[in-house]
Amino acid sequence: MLSILCCWIGSADLKSINNDVASGPIVQAVTDKQFKFDQIHLLSDWDNDKNKGFCDFLATRTPANIILHESKLSSPVNYHEIYTTSITLLTSLSSQTDKFYFHLSPGTPAMAAVWIIIAKTLYPATLIHSSKEEGVKIVSIPFDIAAEFIPTVDDDNSILKLAEGILPENPAFGDILHNSDVMKKVIIQAQLLAVHSIPVLIQGESGTGKELLARAIHNAGRRQKQPFIAVNCGAIPEHLAESELFGHEKGAFTGAQGMRKGYLEEAHGGTLFLDEIGELSLSLQVKLLRALQEKEILRVGASKPIPIDVRIITATNRNLYTETTSGKFREDLFHRLAVGVIKLPPLRERHGDINLLIDKMLEKINREFATPASGWKDKKISINARSLMIQYSWPGNIRELINTLTRALLWAPGTTIEVGDIKNSILGSPAKNNREDDVLNQPLIDGFELEDILDRVKIHYIQKALKASGNNRKKAAEMLGFPNYQTLNNWMKKLSLNESGM
Repeated sequence: MLSILCCWIGSADLKSINNDVASGPIVQAVTDKQFKFDQIHLLSDWDNDKNKGFCDFLATRTPANIILHESKLSSPVNYHEIYTTSITLLTSLSSQTDKFYFHLSPGTPAMAAVWIIIAKTLYPATLIHSSKEEGVKIVSIPFDIAAEFIPTVDDDNSILKLAEGILPENPAFGDILHNSDVMKKVIIQAQLLAVHSIPVLIQGESGTGKELLARAIHNAGRRQKQPFIAVNCGAIPEHLAESELFGHEKGAFTGAQGMRKGYLEEAHGGTLFLDEIGELSLSLQVKLLRALQEKEILRVGASKPIPIDVRIITATNRNLYTETTSGKFREDLFHRLAVGVIKLPPLRERHGDINLLIDKMLEKINREFATPASGWKDKKISINARSLMIQYSWPGNIRELINTLTRALLWAPGTTIEVGDIKNSILGSPAKNNREDDVLNQPLIDGFELEDILDRVKIHYIQKALKASGNNRKKAAEMLGFPNYQTLNNWMKKLSLNESGM
């Protein structure tokens, strides 16, 4: 396993070229007897002549292979550029080693801060620090006591975002449209899990995009060039489930006319996504658990096991932890699968995302329908129709939104989708799902009257109080917080309510 040192070239390092008395931080590190580096990767924002001069100088001090990576920064304290440059380098090296050393001393405090954050998140590394007085030391940073080495933050709060774990988004997650804070946190969690091959369990309602997230995790990880096999466990007939997952030999059962690889074997080297994992029978759960523990499978009808190397990502719309207590799901398998757990929120909780999804899906559907032979004219959506969609609760989540918008585009007679087109395209009851009895969730469309809604609230609670008090107005007035029953009478008169509140 290669031992790799990564660091930026600092001004002190350049000065050390012509200084016979004191050496810079990098020379200190590479000449220290406690370390032996196979490769030294130098990041630099200096000009070419200075870079070459330092590399030539450093080569006289160490037998390690020195590789220079020039990167022009808009500023030596631009956290985003420093972070992006560093991550790009480490991603290219990750297949060669997992034994990284990051040198905190060379370069700017911003560069040191970024090394700390990367070492504590995406690429675990040994952090080293050097000084003339103490030489080279390994730095232990549990973050809560890291004040000595974390630099002072300037007005640019990018480093604060990095420290909180809000990482620049990996392009693999580009298809997951979002603006909401709740989804940003989901993407952060997924990015941190993606670089490791640990099992991931995605929990979420139907239609929330669990497979899309699973595929993004695969594409952002080290197995991205290997197969991604997606399986809906609920769609596999129970009598064929073992053969589908583990494969079978020729003649293993009636109809097995040849050998067939199972999903686990097909995903070798890559990722197997098991959607609706809770649908697997208990007997099959036992066999899956054994395969994951032993890292080998046994085809149906075979006597010799086959080794496998598979990352498992599972998904469910159930509460598997609850199902383990009721015996519907094996607890040992649950803990094997639920190492990295992501809770994918329903669309109704993704405040600010629906508007973005409407725009992107509208553009996508228009583009798909606009074939040369169709004569299709692009359609847009009216403000009121958009407002209705934003206020709708979307029990079927993103899948329902896409299907509804598709129907609306097809059925709208003109080039603009109106409120009626959306109402006709929602398969459920828009009024019910819109919670129109809830004053906090009224669509701001034509006909909206705030006074009418407030009157409905007054009527609702007056009727409720009268019913609870047996039409005793004095008691009803007390329940409503009125000073006396005369106030209640005045309200009822104004709202045109009879004695029973009708």
